[in-house]
Amino acid sequence: MTDASADRPATRLATRLAFLVAGFGVACWAPLVPFAKARLGVDDAQLGLLLLCVGVGSLLAMPITGAVSARRGSRPMILLGGVGLSVLLPALAFADSPLWLGLALLLFGASLGTIDVAMNAHAVEVEAAAGTPLMSGFHALFSIGGFAGAGAITLLMSVGLAPGWSAVIAAVAMLAAMLGADRGLLRTRGAAGESVFALPKGVVLLIAGLAAVAFLVEGAMLDWGALLITREHLVTAAQGGLGFVLFSIAMTAGRLSGDAIVRRLGARRVLIAGGLVTVAGFIVLLTAPIGLVAMAGFLLIGLGASNVVPVLFSATGRQTVMSPSLAIAAITTTAYAGVLAGPALVGFVSQAIGLAGAFWVLAALMCLAPLFAKTAAQEQP
Repeated sequence: MTDASADRPATRLATRLAFLVAGFGVACWAPLVPFAKARLGVDDAQLGLLLLCVGVGSLLAMPITGAVSARRGSRPMILLGGVGLSVLLPALAFADSPLWLGLALLLFGASLGTIDVAMNAHAVEVEAAAGTPLMSGFHALFSIGGFAGAGAITLLMSVGLAPGWSAVIAAVAMLAAMLGADRGLLRTRGAAGESVFALPKGVVLLIAGLAAVAFLVEGAMLDWGALLITREHLVTAAQGGLGFVLFSIAMTAGRLSGDAIVRRLGARRVLIAGGLVTVAGFIVLLTAPIGLVAMAGFLLIGLGASNVVPVLFSATGRQTVMSPSLAIAAITTTAYAGVLAGPALVGFVSQAIGLAGAFWVLAALMCLAPLFAKTAAQEQP
C-alpha cells in the first residue's frame, strides 16, 4: 500500500540520502583494503577469501530484506542497513585478525544487501506516487556517493589521519545522513497475509536476467577494462585506469539526466537505445586503432548502460506477477550474483577465446536489452 505522503519533497530527499549513504559506505572500504592487508599480514589468496565475505553477506541478506519489506515496509530495513554500514565501517579499519575482519565483512555485506534491496523498493513506491520517472536520479546518488566516499577517505588519510579514525569520521557522517533520512522515509506496511520468500518468475525472471547482464558489463569494465586496453597496447600501464574513470563519469552523467530522458522517450525506447549505444561502445572499444578512440568506447558504454538498471527497477514496480518488494529482492540477488560470478566467467571465457572475445560476448549479451525491451519495460499501452 502506498502512503499518501509518498510524493512529499522530504520523502524524495530521504530516498536520495539512502542511495547516497549506500554508495558512500561501500566506497569508503576500497581505500582501506591495502591497509587491512598490511595490518593482518595476509597474502593475496587469503585477502580474496576475506573480500568474498562481502558478497556472501549481501546474498544472504537480500531475500530476507525483500520478505521483511513486503510485510513491514522498507523503512526499517533501510535504517538497519544504513546504520549497519556506519557502525561496521570502523570495525573493518580496526579488525586485528582475519577472523574478526571476515566476520565484519560478512555483516558489512549483509548491511549493504539490506539497504540495497530496501532503498530500491522504497524508490519504486516513491516513483509510483509521483507518477513521473525518478529512478535514474536516485541511482545517480549512489554513484555520487561512491566518488565522495572513496575521495573522503583518501583525503583524510592523505593529510595524515589514521585509517581507523578516517573511517570513524566517515561513519559519523553516514549516521547523520541516516538520521536526516528517517524523518522522510515512508511508514508503510504490506498487505496482511502476503507471502514472503519467492523465486523470480514470469517477467520478473526476464528483468532479473537483463539486470544481471547490465551489472556484468559494469563489473567487466572495472575488473577487465584496464587489462584489455593495456594488453592491446592502446595505452600505457599507467593510463590503464583512465577507461574506467571515463566509464564512471559517463554513467553518472547519464543517470543524472536519465529521468528527463525516460519522461521524453519512455522506458521501452530507453532500453532499446541504451542497449544499442552500449553495443556500439563495445564495437568502438574492440576495433579501436588508437587509445583515444578506445576511450570513446568507454564513454559510450557508460552512457548506454547508465539507465538500463534504473529503468528495469522501475518496471519491477509496474509488474503484477509478484510483490514489488519480493521482486526487487529477487532481481537484486540475481544481479548481484552475476556481479560476483562475472569477473570469473570473463576470465574463463577469455582463457578459451581471448579477452577481446570475452568482451564480444558481453556485447552480444547486451543485445538482449533492445530485443526484450517491450516485454521488460512493462509500460502501459
